[in-house]
Parts: sequence; structure tokens; C-alpha cells
Amino acid sequence: MVNRVSLSIRFAKESDKKKLSELVHFEALVHRHLDWRAPLDWIGYRPFLIAEFNSEAVAALACPPDPPEIAWIRLFAIASGTDPAEAWGMLWNCAHSELSRVGNTIIAAIPIHDWFQDLLVKSGFKLVNRVVMLLWERNTQLVFDRQLSVNIRSMELKDIPAIEQVDREAFGALWHNSTSSLEIAFRQAAIATVVEMARQVIGYQISTATQLGGHLARLAILPEFQGKGIGTQLLNHLLIDFERRGALQVTVNTQQDNYASLSMYQKVGFNPTGESFPVYQHKI
Repeated sequence: MVNRVSLSIRFAKESDKKKLSELVHFEALVHRHLDWRAPLDWIGYRPFLIAEFNSEAVAALACPPDPPEIAWIRLFAIASGTDPAEAWGMLWNCAHSELSRVGNTIIAAIPIHDWFQDLLVKSGFKLVNRVVMLLWERNTQLVFDRQLSVNIRSMELKDIPAIEQVDREAFGALWHNSTSSLEIAFRQAAIATVVEMARQVIGYQISTATQLGGHLARLAILPEFQGKGIGTQLLNHLLIDFERRGALQVTVNTQQDNYASLSMYQKVGFNPTGESFPVYQHKI
């Protein structure tokens, strides 16, 4: 068993990509954040730390802030034969020290595995919410109760600044996406649309393709236009589009305390799958 005395910690470099790739893809204890970027795309952003034993990568931790005040744990991976608690302790202490220099930062994680959740709890992370999954299946009857005079069209790259503003106002800081993340999301989308009123972008959605259909990754409406049925119109437009493409189902995730979103999704035929994931955070 590799111990902490034997480990050396440093920031990851581009030249580390091969050894980190082996660590991420071939080891059993790996936490990956559900992200628009692949874990190794964060190399070069700080803190992305690597722990080595005899020049071999035995653990890695990446939690660069994006946007500036929010640092999701994007990656934590451990090689077999390395004590998870020891490796986490050393890497987390270095990451915490780096982020403390910035100040006023929230570090957050959505652990899927019990072993990682235990490490977070022992390091002082607090459970603040849960993310729940809902499922819509083909041939579910759509609900058209209110049709306001809005324009729904395909998203364009030039829309990103307006979309980022919608995102900032519609979501709390923890869930806000940066401009760069939204650009990546747009480029990966299967279906991306905006809703306009009087030529102003007041909402958007970004969805990806899945093996059985699609996943609604993001939907947001400016707060002053919420509760008017606009989100439902945008959602119906998306589901009709997915049906035309032959999708058998569409999934979406939302916070268990986001009652407005839950109500909207269930209204058009989304049903809870029973799956949920804890959200932990630590404030600096």
C-alpha cells in the first residue's frame, strides 16, 4: 500500500495526459463530474493536482472554479494499491489551500459512489440538495394549455451572451454555467433552441442525444417571464422535435426542491424514475 510519505503532489501538465488517461479509464475508484468537458480537458486549469509514487500517477484531483466562485470536483481518481483516504487527504489539502487564495468559493460535488461520499463527509462537506431524474416516453400526450406569442428558433453561437444572462438570472450561483461552458454545450447539443419575445432572448434549452432518445441538459427562462407557460411551450417544442427524430424517451434532471421545474416536467408527462444523487458543498 502506497503511503502519504511516499507521495509527491504537483499540478498536472499537458504532458501528463497519457498517464492520467490510464488512471481515469482503467482504475476502479474514479469520480467524474457530469460535465460538458471531459475530465482531462481541465488540465492546465488550477487546481488540477496529480499524486505520484516513483513518477507514476497514483491519484488525481481536479476542481477548477468555473464560473469563478464555484468549483465543482470534476475528477478524483485513485490507482489500486493506494489508500483512498490518504490520497484524498493530501490532494484535498493542496486544492483547499489553492482555492483559499481566491476566497469566497463554494466547492461542490455530486458523488455517485459511497466511497467518495464518505470521503467528502469526513472532510466537512455538507449535504445541501439532491438531483432527481425524470423520464418522458414516446406517445405521451402533450399538454397545450397556454400559447403565448413567442418565437422559438434554433440556437446560434451569437446567442451565447444572451443565453448566459438568462442562465445567470434563472439559476442560483451553484448551478450557473459560464459562457465557455455554454459554448461547449451548444457545440455538443443534438437540439438547442431559444425562445424570443419582441426579439429579446428570454429562454433557451440545450439537449443531447442518447441511445434511446435524448436528455434535456438545460432549460431556463428569465425570472420575469416564468409562470406564464413559456417553459411549457419550449418543452413541448423540444419533445415534438425528439418524436420526429424517433426518440423513444427523453430524460431530465432537476433539484428535488425545484418545485416549479418538477411541476412543469410532470405536467407534460415526465415521471420520476426513483433515481437521485446527493449534492454536497463546502464553503471557503
